[in-house]
Amino acid sequence: MADATEGDWPHDPDGEQGSEGMRNFDMAILSKMAPQEEFPLEKAAFLEEHGDWPVRINYETVISVADIFEHVEVDRFETKTDFHRAVGEAMRKTNLWEFRAGE
Repeated sequence: MADATEGDWPHDPDGEQGSEGMRNFDMAILSKMAPQEEFPLEKAAFLEEHGDWPVRINYETVISVADIFEHVEVDRFETKTDFHRAVGEAMRKTNLWEFRAGE
């Protein structure tokens, strides 16, 4: 799960396609891959389309969408809120996301 050069990814995680030219991180990037009108959304369909895409977790770590979704326990997201909850829970559980509400 270490950072890799941009040549190892289908696109530069810090470039226009990866984070719209700015350095966006984790959930901000994932959320843009799942527009509101695509819900309900199947996990398998999302992974088929975006699984190999890079997601910058912090200033030194980039991993694939598939690596994150390996830990998502549901197979279908009824709403975008459900998507955020399931992905956030998986990221916190695997220490990919340092944010913890209420701490």
